[in-house]
This record gives sequence, structure tokens and C-alpha cells, in this order.
Amino acid sequence: MQNLFSAGVTFDFGTVIFSEQDIISYALKNDPLEFHTDKEAAKKHLFKALVASGKQAFDYFHIKHWIPKFGNSVLCGLSVNNWFFLKPIYAGMPIHCIVTILEVKDHPERNSAGITWKFEFKNAEGLNFQQLEMTVLHKVAAHQQTEETSN
Repeated sequence: MQNLFSAGVTFDFGTVIFSEQDIISYALKNDPLEFHTDKEAAKKHLFKALVASGKQAFDYFHIKHWIPKFGNSVLCGLSVNNWFFLKPIYAGMPIHCIVTILEVKDHPERNSAGITWKFEFKNAEGLNFQQLEMTVLHKVAAHQQTEETSN
């Protein structure tokens, strides 16, 4: 059986659709730029309509899915890299989240592993809206590391 923390393992966190009110409410607390908070101002902006904050999709899936699944093993965050905002996220658009483990660096002497996670946020056609890599130090049971290194 493959270890949960193995490079190449993928998790499907499903789909969310943000309403205009979801976008405005999030932005008022976290990113109060008028093209996120004011529909009329947004019409005159680059995107021609209200768009979600750059970090809104990540925050949603991280809080609703990733933390409940993996939070109990987190020792600390190490980095966020290669965060690309490829397409705007408009109200009413489905956003699908796929998370893949890119790399696992075992630290058996500390019963931990540095794990790089790739988050991809895709539209209905499967094209990326955004992607990022997050590296986190996780506690890992000693027997899991022993099993992996003996295989």
C-alpha cells in the first residue's frame, strides 16, 4: 500500500463556485481593493467585472479540505513558491482544486518530512486559473519512514 505522503499522490478537493457576495465578503476582510468589493468600479477595471481575490481559492480549499485532512501532522510551514495567477476568477465560475505531492524529503532522525504540495485551481475546461507550491514540515511516524526506505 502506498504511503499517504509519497511523491505523485494526488488529492481531488472538489469544486467551489463563489458568488458575488462571497467575493465581496472575502475581499472586505482580506483584500479590500475596489475591483473585489465594488461591482460598479470593477466594471471599469482591467477585468470588466468583479473578480475574486488572488488568494481566495487557495484559502477556501486550504481551510475546508487541506487542513482537516493534513493539519494534524503539520509542524510548520516552510515556503510558498511559484504562485501564478493565470486567469481571473469571476463570480459564478466553477473552480476545481487538485493537490499533488511533488516531493518528500525525509528527516528520519526527527520523525519528520518536508513535503512540497502543488495546488492547481482549474476551470470547467480543465485549464488552470492558478497554481502554487507550498512546502510544509510534517511529523511522520518512524515506522512509516522505515517501511519506505526498506522498499
